[in-house]
Amino acid sequence: MSSIYLDHNATTALDSRVLEAMLPWMQAQTGNPTSRHVYGRDARNAIEQARTQVAEACGAYPSQVIFTGSGTEANNFAVKGIAANQPETQILFGATEHPCVSRPAIAMDRQGCKSHSLAVNSNGLIDAEQLKTKLQTDTSLVSIMLANNETGVIQDIASIAETTRKAGALMHTDAVQGLGKLPVSFNDLNVHAMTVSSHKIHGPQGAAALILDKRVDIQPLLHGGGQEKGLRSGTENVAAIVGFGMACELAAANLDRFSSHTKKLRDQLELGLSSLNISIFGNQVSRLPNTSFFAVEGIEGETLVMALDRKGFAVASGSACSSDSTEPSHVLLAMGVQPDLARGAIRVSFGAHNTEQQVMDLLVTLKQEILRLRQLTSIAA
Repeated sequence: MSSIYLDHNATTALDSRVLEAMLPWMQAQTGNPTSRHVYGRDARNAIEQARTQVAEACGAYPSQVIFTGSGTEANNFAVKGIAANQPETQILFGATEHPCVSRPAIAMDRQGCKSHSLAVNSNGLIDAEQLKTKLQTDTSLVSIMLANNETGVIQDIASIAETTRKAGALMHTDAVQGLGKLPVSFNDLNVHAMTVSSHKIHGPQGAAALILDKRVDIQPLLHGGGQEKGLRSGTENVAAIVGFGMACELAAANLDRFSSHTKKLRDQLELGLSSLNISIFGNQVSRLPNTSFFAVEGIEGETLVMALDRKGFAVASGSACSSDSTEPSHVLLAMGVQPDLARGAIRVSFGAHNTEQQVMDLLVTLKQEILRLRQLTSIAA
């Protein structure tokens, strides 16, 4: 039985056109991009073309694109690299941030910085008044994700950035989940740094970028040969970077079609869920068009994920990076959701190739499995 993939916020399949662009850099003899001979020059030109493609998809200049090996690395680079130049200040991050932002921020406490999380309301939006109050203390960096990987909730980053700039702090946003699903413009968001990643938009794993205002003073995480203008040393993964560039070009071209199609599927799913005793999180505010995060009261999310998997549906119980944890979603807890309900959370994230029939099939199976699990719970009680 083939499975229906409904976990696109975790990762996406490699687009055949992306693979085609990558193959020459995987099969033939290629040079080190720092080499002076023709092989090296060709590799350098391919990287610079990809840099332009990423920049155009992100509303930035090519000179602002610093390639990294992952979104996690780019987020660590932004948080640690900026804070390292401003010790004895504070770092502010959203209570619903991905751990690859919150954990490096907390780690900087050992370097003399003070990290503080910013509260969110019941819809997952940053408390603007608390932000203003916190910014009265000397702050080096504020990091707020553009769109949450679990709920899909979209923050007003431009407004948050304006408040942050007025206080004299730098602003970073993790836009990994936003790219390819909603318009993303580095310039319009008015941030100093922004993270994007390849494998969320049908590009290869192992490629990402930090979009960085060139006026920002930042310390590199990696020292060595001085690649990426001395900000990210290490021989570049040419094939992955080329694939990232192509994926960005395709994502930008298909943005409107993707958003319209996946929103239709999400709305169809949530209309079907309304007949069940199900809580949908973040649905009162703007969300990613492809994402639905909900919970069935009295049923563990992991149990339901496994039940659906056996029936041929691949969904998630939260972030893929914390799927081995039995703790309830920190995102939902920050939104004030009770732990028992938060443990039942299920995330469905649609892609371009999902269909209305698949949504109908999921709803039928979901109802059957909920009934079965409730009956088992009743018998056990």
